[in-house]
This record gives sequence, C-alpha cells and structure tokens, in this order.
Amino acid sequence: MNKKSIMFLALVAIAALIALSACGNKTNNNANNAGNAATGTAPAGTPAAGGGEAKSITVNAKNFEFEPAEFQAKVGDKLTISLNNTAGNHGLAIPELGVNLKNGESATVTLDKAGTYDFNCSIQCGSGHDNMVGKLTVTET
Repeated sequence: MNKKSIMFLALVAIAALIALSACGNKTNNNANNAGNAATGTAPAGTPAAGGGEAKSITVNAKNFEFEPAEFQAKVGDKLTISLNNTAGNHGLAIPELGVNLKNGESATVTLDKAGTYDFNCSIQCGSGHDNMVGKLTVTET
C-alpha cells in the first residue's frame, strides 16, 4: 500500500468517527429549561377550553424516533416544548416556528396560525436520522 492510500484510509476513518460520534449517549444540559410538565397538560389556573391556554409537552427522543411523534394544540395557545433524549444524542427543530432544541432545552411559542408543522431531528444521529420526524397540528379554536 502506498503512502497516498494510507492517508486516504486514515481520513475516511476520521470522518466516520466524527459522523458516528453524534449517536452517543452524551448529554447536553444547556440552560434554557422551562421545566418538564406532564405531557400535553396545562398548568393549574389556565382556561379550560379554547385557544389561549398555556400548554407544555415533553418530547422524548431515542434512536430513531420521537415520542410522541404527533401532538396537537390550538391557535392562540402558548406552547412550551421540551426535549428529553432517552437514547442517543438528538435535537428537535420546527423551522416554521423558529424552534431548534438540544437535549434538556425548552422553547415557548405562541401559536398564531392553524396548520401542520413538521419537526425533525436536528442533530445527525446515524442511519435512521432521516426517518426521525413528527408533526404538530394546530387547529382553530
């Protein structure tokens, strides 16, 4: 084997290690947590019906799926989304709402438009990464 072949193989091995390192069980506890309320429940004292409720959802991520993969809210709701990695290193992005979370982070958005908002894993996490998707459905009040 010549020197160029050895260098090429070494570069390929390093690239593979970097790509696969995102799948480890590394935790990324950033500040920006808004708490982890029970999935889909509103805090005490919020309105009982219609939009405008304060809601929280914790999305658990593992190789290669979100749980829940689908959730709903209403126009006017103030939704806090938290990400909890249970296996692997994942992110959660909802581009249309400006949400991009890492493990342990939360984001609060006020939902002002009905529609379906797709979300996906925002950290390259391995061979099933492209299939790691879900959706938030926002309905009229």
